[in-house]
Amino acid sequence: MDTFFASFGIGATGMKAQRMRMDIIAANIANAHTTRTPEGGPYRRKDLVFAALPYDEGGQPQSFLDMLIKAGEEEKDPQGVYVATIVEDKGKPRMVYDPDHPDANAEGYVAYPNIDVVKEMVNLLSASRSYEANVTVMNAAKSMALKTLDIGRV
Repeated sequence: MDTFFASFGIGATGMKAQRMRMDIIAANIANAHTTRTPEGGPYRRKDLVFAALPYDEGGQPQSFLDMLIKAGEEEKDPQGVYVATIVEDKGKPRMVYDPDHPDANAEGYVAYPNIDVVKEMVNLLSASRSYEANVTVMNAAKSMALKTLDIGRV
């Protein structure tokens, strides 16, 4: 029975991870023209790194901290996904000639983030479809649970 209910947890972790992915993509699109950040220089595109999330003996998702503490112990089968880290793009910024811009360098070039809005929109569509797939998994699990209850009533 634990395996049956694990599908809800797996779907939920997938939905949470894809929601975070959509938030990061939205931030990338919103900052596609940001030339100055508190860290200095143009905004840097961000991306997520996903990792498998095993469940503990009680059927609860382990936190990242729990996984670090239990490192080296026998691993269980992965049961979901989590965001392991957020990475910044280390590529060079896009240089655009605009001598009137307040952030222009001595040669008149402005450093813009190296963000391709079309690629970001494709990534957003992919994240949205992945989120929908996880919703479908949870709805299918819910439907199976209801059918099981109906069988038990007979």
